[in-house]
Amino acid sequence: MNNELIIDSRPTEVVIALLSNKRLVELNREKSNNNFSVGDIYLGRVKKVMPGLNAAFVDVGYEKDAFLHYLDLGSQAASLNKYTQLVQSGNLQTSDLTSFKLEKEIQKDGKIGNVITSNQQILIQIAKEPISTKGPRITTEISLAGRYIVLIPFSDKISVSQKIKTNDEKNRLKRLLASIKPKNFGVIIRTVAEGKSVAELDSDLNDLISKWKTCFDALKTAQPAQKVLGEIDRTSAILRDLLNASFNSIHINDEKLYEETKLYLQTIAPDKEKILKLYKGPVPIFDNFGVDRQIKALFGKTVTMKSGGYLIVEHTEALHVIDVNSGNRAKSDKNQESNALDVNLEAAVEVAIQLRLRDMGGIIVVDFIDLHSSENRKLLFEKMRDEMSKDRAKHNILPPSKFGLIQITRQRVRPEMNIVTVEKCPTCDGSGEIQASVLIIDQIENNLRYILKEQNEVGVTLCVHPYLEAYITKGLFSSLRRKWKNKFGRKIKVRAVSSYNFLEYRFLNKNEDEIKV
Repeated sequence: MNNELIIDSRPTEVVIALLSNKRLVELNREKSNNNFSVGDIYLGRVKKVMPGLNAAFVDVGYEKDAFLHYLDLGSQAASLNKYTQLVQSGNLQTSDLTSFKLEKEIQKDGKIGNVITSNQQILIQIAKEPISTKGPRITTEISLAGRYIVLIPFSDKISVSQKIKTNDEKNRLKRLLASIKPKNFGVIIRTVAEGKSVAELDSDLNDLISKWKTCFDALKTAQPAQKVLGEIDRTSAILRDLLNASFNSIHINDEKLYEETKLYLQTIAPDKEKILKLYKGPVPIFDNFGVDRQIKALFGKTVTMKSGGYLIVEHTEALHVIDVNSGNRAKSDKNQESNALDVNLEAAVEVAIQLRLRDMGGIIVVDFIDLHSSENRKLLFEKMRDEMSKDRAKHNILPPSKFGLIQITRQRVRPEMNIVTVEKCPTCDGSGEIQASVLIIDQIENNLRYILKEQNEVGVTLCVHPYLEAYITKGLFSSLRRKWKNKFGRKIKVRAVSSYNFLEYRFLNKNEDEIKV
C-alpha cells in the first residue's frame, strides 16, 4: 500500500488530502482561525452546574458555553482541581508531580456538584469541536498525545494498544515505560511504538513532559477562557498518527508550511524527510494530483462503484443513511443471491471510505441489498468490520438485522466534512440563460486590453477550460494567443484548468494572484 499526503495551503485554511494507492481516503480542513481544536487545553470558568443533567456549562471563550458531563471529569478530577488551585496561587513551584500528593479518585456514579462548583476555575481539554449550534464538548481528563505514547498526568497506569498482538512485545514495552516514566504520570502505549527502542520512547516521553511544563508555566498567570496549551496543527497531527513505512511522498504547495513540516519530520522520523517535496507546478496542486476530480466524484449524494452499483448518501438531524443499489450489476449472469453479495461486499469497502472521507459521526444506518443466506450475512459483517478497522475514529458495528440493515456508531469530534458538488453556473449565475458563447473571445480580449493597457500588468496568465485553451492556442503562427501578443505587445500565458466550467475564465498576475476585472 502506498500512501501520499497532498497539502494545499490557502489564505484562510489548509486542506489535507490522504491518498491510498492514488485513491482519496481522507480529507481534512484546518481553518487558520480555529481556536477550539481537539486537544487544546484551556483554563475555564464554571458558569452553571446542572444537577438534573449531572453536568456543567463552562466558559472557555466560545460564543456558546462548553458542555462538561460528570462522566467526562475523569477519575482524578479532584487531583486536577487541587493542582490548578496550587499553581494559580503560587504554592506549587514545579510542574514535576513526583512529590504531588494525589487526591482520592471520584466515584463513578457520583454527582457533579460534589466535584466542581459555580464560578470555579478549572483546567479542561477540548474533546469535541463546536458542531452546529452546540459549544465544544470538554473533559478534565487531560492527555498529551505523542508519536509513540500518550501521557496522562495524575495517574500511574500503563496501558498498551490492543492492536499490538504479541504478549512478549506488550510486556517489553510495559517494562520499558515503567523504568523511565516519572511518578504520577500514566501512559498509553500507541500501536506505532511496537518494536521501538528505549531511546525513541524516552525522547517522545521527554517531549511530552516538556509540553506539560509549558502548560504549567502558562497556567501560573492565565485568566479564565485563556488557552494554556494548543494541540499541534492538523498537518503535524496526521503525520504523527499515520506516518509509517507505507508513506512514499508528501507534497506541499507553501514554502513556509514546507519548512515547518520538514522540521517536524526531523523530530519524529528523520528517515522520512526525503519524501517531503515542495510543489511549484503551474497548475493548482489538487488539480495536478487528481484530488479535485475525486472530491467531485466522491462527495455527491450519489457515489458510483466500479461494478455499476452505487450508494445514495442522505443526512438527517438524528442519523446518516446510506442505501446500497445494484444498478447495472443487476444485469449480471449470476443468481440474485451471489449478485447481491458481490455488490454488498464492494459497497462495504466504499461505505468505510465514505465515513472516513466525510468524517461522518453519530449513528449511521446502511441499507444493504437483502441476503437470504446467514453465511453470506456473516461474510458481509466480517468484511464491514475489516474495512472499518482502518478507521482511527472509535466505532461500533452491529451485525445485519433481519431487514438487511447494518448499524454503525462512529465517534464525532469535528463537524462533518460536507462539500457541495453541484455548482451554480458562473456564466448565467443560476438564471438558466447565458450570453451568446460566440462573444466569449471578445469578452476575454476586452478584459486583456484593460489589464495590459490600463492596469499595466506584466506576466499575465489566462486560465480557461481545456476546450477553450485548445481553441485559443490552435495554430503555431495564427493562434489567438499570438494575435493578442502582437496586438498588446505582451506575452500572454494560457493555462488549461479542468475544474473550470466551459465558459469560465480568470486572469492571474505574475505572483499567481487573481486579477479582478
